[in-house]
Amino acid sequence: MDIKEVTQASETYDENQIQVLEGLEAVRKRPGMYIGSTGVRGLHHLVYEIVDNAVDEALAGFCDRIDVVIEPGNVINVTDNGRGIPVGVEHKTGLPAVTVVYTVLHAGGKFGGGGYKVSSGLHGVGASVVNALSTWLEVKVIHEGKVYFQRFERGKAVTDLKIIGDAEAGATGTNVRFLADPEIFRDTTEYQYEVLQKHLREQAFLNAGVNIVLTDRRDPEEEISNQFCYEGGISSFVEFINKEKQPVHPDIIHFSAAAEDGNATAEIAMQYTDSYNELLLSFANDVHTTDGGTHVEGFKRALTRVMNAYARAHNILKDNDQNLSGEDVREGLTAIVSVKVKDAQFESQTKAKLGNTEIGTLVNSVVGDKLATYLEEHPAAAKAIFDKALAASRAREAARKARELVRRKSALETASLPGKLADCRSRNPAETELYIVEGDSAGGSAKGGRNPKYQAILPLWGKMLNVEKARLDKVYGNEKLMPIVMALGTGIGEDFDLSKLRYHKIIIMADADVDGSHIRILLLTFFFRFMRPLIEEGHIFLAQPPLYRLTKNKQHYYAYSDAQRDELMKELGQTDIQRYKGLGEMDAQQLWETTMNPETRIMKRVNMEDATTADAVFTVLMGDRVEPRRQYIQENAKYTDNIDV
Repeated sequence: MDIKEVTQASETYDENQIQVLEGLEAVRKRPGMYIGSTGVRGLHHLVYEIVDNAVDEALAGFCDRIDVVIEPGNVINVTDNGRGIPVGVEHKTGLPAVTVVYTVLHAGGKFGGGGYKVSSGLHGVGASVVNALSTWLEVKVIHEGKVYFQRFERGKAVTDLKIIGDAEAGATGTNVRFLADPEIFRDTTEYQYEVLQKHLREQAFLNAGVNIVLTDRRDPEEEISNQFCYEGGISSFVEFINKEKQPVHPDIIHFSAAAEDGNATAEIAMQYTDSYNELLLSFANDVHTTDGGTHVEGFKRALTRVMNAYARAHNILKDNDQNLSGEDVREGLTAIVSVKVKDAQFESQTKAKLGNTEIGTLVNSVVGDKLATYLEEHPAAAKAIFDKALAASRAREAARKARELVRRKSALETASLPGKLADCRSRNPAETELYIVEGDSAGGSAKGGRNPKYQAILPLWGKMLNVEKARLDKVYGNEKLMPIVMALGTGIGEDFDLSKLRYHKIIIMADADVDGSHIRILLLTFFFRFMRPLIEEGHIFLAQPPLYRLTKNKQHYYAYSDAQRDELMKELGQTDIQRYKGLGEMDAQQLWETTMNPETRIMKRVNMEDATTADAVFTVLMGDRVEPRRQYIQENAKYTDNIDV
């Protein structure tokens, strides 16, 4: 739009351009404001909102079973045995409370009316948002001996609340069925069982003794069902996470406390393992606070303070020794920090970060008092923990010296970029791409076939360091990894700065065979452990080179899977077929046409929906234990494409 067009648009800006969205129209107009996105994540968030309402009943002590069923056609059915949504007429609207809950934003029993002391449904929009974004939604409420029913379509009631029968003696609860609206979720309305399974298992850990059942009935020939109930609560959660790791002390450290006014509680479970990485998960009112908050800050401060105080008191740290850093005392730590608070202050409807300052004080106090007592009462565990923290401290100092050496070396060299890097001309990171290519041969083809304006090539050779088994000090100076660090420009570890990233697309291009898969997982492990924001912000991609070239009448066709090869053979008839064993078999033109040309290439963006699962997968695939890796491969081999070795 040029300046003239802007002026003309401004002249017609009057009261007629002001829109007032009524009821749930705002939700349908801007769904991302309420559920984060209209992709796969937002689709599953619908289920979480309804389950959260059932969990709130469990938090209040009125529910001990929640059933979630995926019905044919991807209809979701959630049932709880809580009190049931009130059915009486709400005096301000003149509508039944059930209708208000599902049609009015910011309505519910979570605004200080005494219905819930703590709640994950802070804003009172969950049920109404799900209703607004569904083709239809039906709710049944068992209340005071009767079964009530109401149906909604795209947020609007199409029936009145009515009694449809008598309830069994003593029964109470709520049942919600809904179908996500394909007009909103245009990419897919198909639920992933594993995603729901992970979330519901998490909720069962956070609510000790609550029985949560997930059932998938979409395939009439194979019903899938899992039941989750953990009497050990978050201690069982830590045990579950660490099942493929080696603990450095046998027991799980657990403690909890309540605020003096009774409006908040804090519960912590933690255990150190032989891993070099920390995994700290935080929850507020059973909501995973992915961006942390005051409860996480309070935990970290107290942990570092207590560990250093104990080390000084027991002469583990001498007078001239520096204090242990937060990174030192958290290396190898798996910890769950779960708080329950009456008036939770989340930063958004998606509840990624907790802001209550009093919770930080409570967690700081709980950890400060009870962890100090634990260390005094368990000297053997304390020794194992401090042996690990001191080793981490020494490695951090070694990494600092190695980092300074790398910096001095770079400063003395005429250029700080790796010698094998074929850089691009553009200096605009938003348009540039870095191809990390396996082998000099493929690197040569990639250099010849690229567009040098915006595509840079960095060839690698041989197997690189498995960083799952190495601390940061081993990365500095590593001849396979440091060229990548230098090319990207961000630094690593505590020096990492995403704003200095030189290429916004980092593309791993490896052979379509077992060795290529190994290269990919080694690189992904490195990015996950030391440059995780690259994954979180969507900068990492996997190139998809073709597996086959089919030739007929001097025309070439490429197939990226066995199924696509078979389709082409059926369509073309008799053809010559070449199976590519590696990227080096393609000349520059072929590599450009199939794998590097933005107009025709296929790439996969590496996303990280769940850090806990990602951490566990990297531990299994790249850790020291062979049997879990063998079992994982056997269980998941059916999900991979066939690869000729």
